[in-house]
Amino acid sequence: MAERSIDVLLVGGGIASASAAAELREQGFDGTIVLASREQDPPYHRPPITKGYLQGRETREQALVHPAEWYEQNGVGLLTRTSVMALDPVTRTAKLGKQEVAFDRALLATGAMARRLDAEGAHLEGIHYLRALGNADALRRGAERAERIAIVGGSYVATEVAASLAARGRPCTLIMQEQTTLERSFGRTVGRFAQDLLETHGVEVLGGQSVVRFEGEGQNEEARVAGVVTDTGQRVPADLVVIGVGAVPDVMLARRSGLDLGASGGVLCDAQLRTSVPKLFAAGDMCEYDSRLHGRRMRIEHEEVAAAQGRTAARNMLGAEEAFEEVPYFWSDLADWATLEYVGPAAEWDEEIVCGQPADGRFTVWYLERGRLVAALALGHPEHLDLARSLLRRRTDLAPHRRALADADGVLDTFAETMAVR
Repeated sequence: MAERSIDVLLVGGGIASASAAAELREQGFDGTIVLASREQDPPYHRPPITKGYLQGRETREQALVHPAEWYEQNGVGLLTRTSVMALDPVTRTAKLGKQEVAFDRALLATGAMARRLDAEGAHLEGIHYLRALGNADALRRGAERAERIAIVGGSYVATEVAASLAARGRPCTLIMQEQTTLERSFGRTVGRFAQDLLETHGVEVLGGQSVVRFEGEGQNEEARVAGVVTDTGQRVPADLVVIGVGAVPDVMLARRSGLDLGASGGVLCDAQLRTSVPKLFAAGDMCEYDSRLHGRRMRIEHEEVAAAQGRTAARNMLGAEEAFEEVPYFWSDLADWATLEYVGPAAEWDEEIVCGQPADGRFTVWYLERGRLVAALALGHPEHLDLARSLLRRRTDLAPHRRALADADGVLDTFAETMAVR
């Protein structure tokens, strides 16, 4: 027998759940809401973990999505350090720690877990992963004592951590399988710009290499990392290592609950973010949804997307029947040196058109697939992102407009006149 009954259960302590709770109240919903989180803190923003919080420029309180008192003030039951052990979609009950509750509607927003590197010595002390504020606390303490830091990976987390630590004066070596940083997500033009920026600020970059083992010193459980060995035989001395090689969707609860999973491993949802079970929705990093914008199923790992999906799911819980069609927006800070802004994402593309000069630190890259825009990245051109959003929604054939896209001075005038995007 359930010990209590609630109207809406939000599973997961990230921004998707926090945004859903806020949207429910803003829409006038006055039923009971419970947000269950394994974290010790109220829901917080994840980007500061690799940026401002890691650098010591932002406090724990500043990282919170809502002030700690917001939940009580808005009648949202916040249960921290509480795992949802089981969820039965037939009886509509869930086990929150030792307590069993009945619910009417639920949102699964369990996020993602850091991908673990399967290499010899990966258990050694001094090896860090970053997914939570507590991880950033441990890394910051360790970095103060470290003489040499190695960072494994070449995408968002790894490059942002490298920039944050270098900005604090810590010597770093970035080891990655890619030939150029960020190239898997943004291509060689953007990757080369980011890598040059990191190297200019003292980060050593070793591309085209995979980690085969970590070497340690000391005995048994006290053994500590002392170096990283790659498949080329190179040994990189390091008394602290950060691993940022991606994330995997946390679908353990969803799988146990019998929800359908998609090709990328996320919880399968329709365009309204509904799962295979009535009245159960999903949002955030573990949501694989039918994207009308992209014309395919997508699973997007970024905070802005998780927040927007949380709001859409909340409205649909109240009967809105609204498809999630927002153009995803991303950003990546490399310390305070550069902020890369991006709309898309592009699952794949076959052409890049560069507008401006990367060497000048002010440029835009338009990513096309079969002549249609699938993404755009801008540095110093936020106005281009508005144009990109319009072009993405319209799915317009841009093959005749290649020259205009490359014209930094005339691109907005060209498309404002022909497509009324202003």
